[in-house]
Amino acid sequence: MIELGGTQPAAPAGDLIIDGTDDTFMQDVIEASQTTPIIVDFWATWCGPCKTLGPAIEASVTKAGGAVKLVKIDVDANPGYAGQLRVQSIPTVYAFWQGQPVDGFQGALPPSEIDAFVEKIAALGGGAPDGGLADAIEAAEAMLAEGAAADAAETFAAILQEDPANAPAYAGLIKAYIALDDLDQAETILNGAPAEISTDPALEAVASQIALAKEAANAGPVAELQAAVEANPDDHQARLDLATALHANGNAEAAVDHLLDLFRRDREWNEGAAKTQLFKVFDTLQPNDPVVLNGRRKLSSMIFA
Repeated sequence: MIELGGTQPAAPAGDLIIDGTDDTFMQDVIEASQTTPIIVDFWATWCGPCKTLGPAIEASVTKAGGAVKLVKIDVDANPGYAGQLRVQSIPTVYAFWQGQPVDGFQGALPPSEIDAFVEKIAALGGGAPDGGLADAIEAAEAMLAEGAAADAAETFAAILQEDPANAPAYAGLIKAYIALDDLDQAETILNGAPAEISTDPALEAVASQIALAKEAANAGPVAELQAAVEANPDDHQARLDLATALHANGNAEAAVDHLLDLFRRDREWNEGAAKTQLFKVFDTLQPNDPVVLNGRRKLSSMIFA
């Protein structure tokens, strides 16, 4: 029975659970989900089942220890994104990872099913931090960012000796060999990943980096491709090749701009090649890189327009 009046219980203090709005959706959900999976709970004050689901999903997110965050949106006060996502009944829950909706459900679920859903979404971001190994991974990533790829590879390898199924460390080792221009070894390590982490988002991301690096090896001269695009702005293949060549030459921002233009012109061309290539480029950069944040924001704006 639907209960009238009343409000959903307030979220616990802190940033794990927040009240979102249409004005803050891009920041709270799209941008935040670049680094941490975000669960969005669309609810309303008059919705009886929301009063059951709300506390249960808050408790489950809290138990996840920071591996996932929750944004609660009152659809009566904020109908914009609920409408764009075709929320037709409430409660409706969507999960976002790296700017895109990846899963969801409607209606109140038993606590055990809610826990399973939250655990599944949390795993997209690698799960909760695990103390010392997490610190070691962070240090190795810093080495990689500073150009010390060989040292980073040694550190990642040492971490894997302690935890052979550590997906972030496995991905870091692969990235180190990519940085060393040893694509064959990077691919060999990727193919030898333990089965339980073979579909982890971190490994899928480095697989994209390997693919992009191989494409870059065959990229054409930038000047010739630029001329071809200027001569015919609707030459989609030339624009895709130009973006690949620009990225190979270290100009990721220009590459993203051309891929966004290609997506705007024809998002379905070549089985969505523009969007696929954008994600490959994003995977080669840090999640908080301005090129990634701006590019994902623009892409999401076009998708949800």
